[in-house]
Amino acid sequence: MKPVPVSFHIGPLQVHTYGIGLAITFWFAYRYFERRLRARGYRTEWVGAMILWVVVAAVVGARALHVLSNASFYWHNPGDVVAVWHGGLSSFGGLLFAVPTGVLIARRRCPELPTLRALDLVAPVLMAAWSLGRLLGPQLMVAGGGHPTHQWFGMYYAGQVGRRLPVPIFQAIEDFAVFCVLLLLERRLSRWPDGSPRQGHPVGAVLGVGMVLWGIERTVDEHLWLGEDGHLGSLLVQVAGGVLVVAGLALVVWTRWRWRAWEAESAPAGPSGERAPLEPLERRRQSVHLGVGVGGGEGHPQPGGAGRHRGGADGGHPDALGQQGIGGS
Repeated sequence: MKPVPVSFHIGPLQVHTYGIGLAITFWFAYRYFERRLRARGYRTEWVGAMILWVVVAAVVGARALHVLSNASFYWHNPGDVVAVWHGGLSSFGGLLFAVPTGVLIARRRCPELPTLRALDLVAPVLMAAWSLGRLLGPQLMVAGGGHPTHQWFGMYYAGQVGRRLPVPIFQAIEDFAVFCVLLLLERRLSRWPDGSPRQGHPVGAVLGVGMVLWGIERTVDEHLWLGEDGHLGSLLVQVAGGVLVVAGLALVVWTRWRWRAWEAESAPAGPSGERAPLEPLERRRQSVHLGVGVGGGEGHPQPGGAGRHRGGADGGHPDALGQQGIGGS
C-alpha cells in the first residue's frame, strides 16, 4: 500500500502538501478570529498585519524548539535545519513565540481589547485551527505517523516502515472535542439563568479550561503514541504539557474567585427594575464583599436600582461570554 502523499508536481515545481496545509490552517485561524472579534464589537482592521507576524513567530519558534530537542541529529545533518517541509514543528515552541507576539501587537493596535479577554476569544480559534491543522499538516508530511501497529486502522506514512498509528487523525478528533467544550463553556457563561445576557464579567475561564484540556491531551499523546523512552524532545513535550495543565488550573481557580465576588454584585434585575432577591449563600457572599453583616441593620445594603451592575474586572466591554458562574450548577 502506498503511503500518504507528501508532495506533487506542477510542471517543474514541487509542491509540498504539508506547506499548503499550514497555509490553509493559518488562513482559517485568521478569518475565524476576525469573525469572533467583529461579533463582539471590536475593530478588526489590525488583525491581518498581526497574523503575518504571528505566523512568522510561530514557525520560527516551532522549528527552533524542534531543532533544539533533536540537537544530536541536526548536529550531523545541519542542512536539514531549515527543511520544514519534512515536518518537525513543535506546537509548544510555536506557542512560546506566537502568543507574546500576538499579545504585544494587540495591545498596541487595539488597546480597548483587554489581554485576558483576547486570549479567551482566541482559545477556541486555536483548538479549531489545530484540529484542521493536524489533518492538513502532520497527516500529509514525512514521518507523520506514530508508533508501529498491526491494527486495521494503521496507515502508511512516507519515511516510516510499516503501518503506523494515525496520530494526526486522533489529535484532530481530540482538538475538535476540546473546541466544542470551549464553545459550550463560553455559551454557558454568556447568560444568566433567566436567559438574559451577562456582561462585564471576569474572563479567563475559557482560556484556563483550554490550557488544562490541551495540556493533558499533548502529554498523554506523547506518552502513548509518539514518544521515545529517553528522548529529550519527548520528555520536553510531556513536561511542557504538565506545566500547561498546572498553569491552566491556577487560572481557573483565580477566575472562579473573581467571578464569585463579581456575581454577588450582578444578579439580574427584577420586573420592577430592582435586583432579584439573593439566595442565602449569595446574600452571605455579598455581605462579605461589601463588608456588612448578614442580619441587616443600619449597614445592610439596599437594592441597586434599575438594571445590573455593569462594571467588570476587565474593563466592562459588552462582550457576551457566559451563562452560569464558574462554580454554578
